[in-house]
Amino acid sequence: MDITTIIGLVFAAIMIFYGAFSSGGISALGGLYDFPSLVITVGGTVASVFASNHLGQIKTLGKVIGKAFKNTNYDSKATIDSIIELANIARKEGLLALEEVAEKIENPFMKKAVNLMVDGTDPVLLKDILEAEISAMEGRHAAGAAMLDGIAAMGPAYGMLGTLIGLINMLKNLDDPSNLGGDMAVALVTTFYGSIIANVFATPVATKIRTRSGEEVMQMELILEGILSIHGGENPHIIQEKLLSFLSKTEKDGGGKKKKGKAETEEAESEG
Repeated sequence: MDITTIIGLVFAAIMIFYGAFSSGGISALGGLYDFPSLVITVGGTVASVFASNHLGQIKTLGKVIGKAFKNTNYDSKATIDSIIELANIARKEGLLALEEVAEKIENPFMKKAVNLMVDGTDPVLLKDILEAEISAMEGRHAAGAAMLDGIAAMGPAYGMLGTLIGLINMLKNLDDPSNLGGDMAVALVTTFYGSIIANVFATPVATKIRTRSGEEVMQMELILEGILSIHGGENPHIIQEKLLSFLSKTEKDGGGKKKKGKAETEEAESEG
């Protein structure tokens, strides 16, 4: 579970309700609830989601949103270390020796890449297959984030629509002061709900999904580059230097030297 997503959403809600409570007490909090306003904003937004997406996309929305709450920590240095280990095995014993090692690989993308390499897949075809998988995954994530962008746009739009409805009713009933309060509540609270939908939920979650997607794509590209280098018979030390270019300076300073020494040691052993 990604605690930062939960903290962000919960903290935003707490600040909003605290602001309302501090300015008007319990009665102010009660004033934030208006059922007709919920129907207009939430119901209208859901209706527009159905109208603007096909059923297959809508079915995946829950899974896409869940990605923002899933704690997936990618350890690029550990990934590089695993690739260098594979490179040293291939250098000592040949590519076929990786067949047994592949069964123990937990990362499904790396496992698929190693199996394709062991099967003797042409490097160009291997690259095309893996790049197609990366592109397809990136497209799925982009589609999910785009749906949330639509929700972020439609929520405030329905909030404004509710405001117009409330104002229209208020103006029509100016001669009956008893209805002005309810009409004004619909006029203002719908805008509030629309802002909540967009700024507290949809936009932050869409941003987190894009961030997660970028991290996953980087990991897959790192693996792709490493497997192609192994397939090409490159020196493990050269492979490591190439893969370290994917890391930030902080990541390199934190573990690059140590891993470099390990790679050089294994390379020396293989040459001996």
